[in-house]
Amino acid sequence: MKGIEIDRSKRLREEPGKGHNRWHPDIPPALEVEPGEEVLLETRDALDGQILPGVTTAELEGMDTKVVHPLTGPVYVKGADPGDLLEIEYLKITSEPHGFTLFRPGSGLLGDLFTEPYLAHWEIENGWARSPQLPGVRIPDGSFMGTAGLAPSHQQIEEWTRREAALKERGGVVSLADPEDAVPAVEPVASRGLRTVPPRENCGNADVKQLTRGSRLFVPVGVPGALYSVGDGHFAQGDSECCLTAIEVGSTVVVRFQLHQGMAARQDIRFPRFAHEDYFNAPQWAVPKRFTATMGMPIREDGTNEGGNLTLAARNALLAMLDLLQERGWTAEQAYVLCSVAVDLKISNIVNLPNVTVSAFLPEDIFQ
Repeated sequence: MKGIEIDRSKRLREEPGKGHNRWHPDIPPALEVEPGEEVLLETRDALDGQILPGVTTAELEGMDTKVVHPLTGPVYVKGADPGDLLEIEYLKITSEPHGFTLFRPGSGLLGDLFTEPYLAHWEIENGWARSPQLPGVRIPDGSFMGTAGLAPSHQQIEEWTRREAALKERGGVVSLADPEDAVPAVEPVASRGLRTVPPRENCGNADVKQLTRGSRLFVPVGVPGALYSVGDGHFAQGDSECCLTAIEVGSTVVVRFQLHQGMAARQDIRFPRFAHEDYFNAPQWAVPKRFTATMGMPIREDGTNEGGNLTLAARNALLAMLDLLQERGWTAEQAYVLCSVAVDLKISNIVNLPNVTVSAFLPEDIFQ
């Protein structure tokens, strides 16, 4: 089986020929494969191996923050041309035995309420993750790749840079191109390469937990060879990843590529897409049978009604879940982490204006 093996004792910058942390079409491929081949790719965690067992919360302050996400690749798929659609099938995803969840001041959906950093370590064994910072909790294996996508074209680089710069001028939160910690540290990649923080039309950091083993991801090809890259493994995550991180791990993934020629050129079809044949038929031990849910609506603390504001509704559902978990004896920081790795935020109603509804689902089976 073809593949890319890495040395996880080294940072990405020490093995620059095997990966990158910016999106750019000029990054040379690390591997060339035929459609239909099985390909094994070893990946680093989202923070590039900085959070080792024993690292403390106090040590977060001095860490590199612009190294996310170290991706393995690119993989050149023979025959792929712009306008084609690349199908990526995830045959196997295996997590490394140590993971972490963290947040920093200002991060996540409730970042304004958390002014101190927090770090939880996870030890992974026999399909379960357990943390000394969350005693009595065990999270089942839901391994998936948080970031995966194809290289954008030069035209897409220009268009996406322009629209994100315009958003920043309007006061939006944007991670513009930045050469600090860029890999490869060569031009024009370092100064023009797109940061991997937001997902875009080339997919990227979508953090879709249903893209686990057995799933298929469909992404339009922007450059010859498609140039697929992957990283940011998660052992488990709640829908929303609300504190900014999931159970972050290094992972090994086996994928298989198929080409759908010309399909992405159709203007009446929107991509990316993803599919899974048996996601909801997972082993019974991995499927929560019991849950408790809180509900959020777009109403501010001062009583102002912001009709249709799903973000405010999600925030209120999450605040209610933090209250519930704190009533059970967890600290606010522990509750925030639990929500990020296990609680699913779901849109329950988007039409009954003004009060659209978001619900936060807590799987009760994670508590032993």
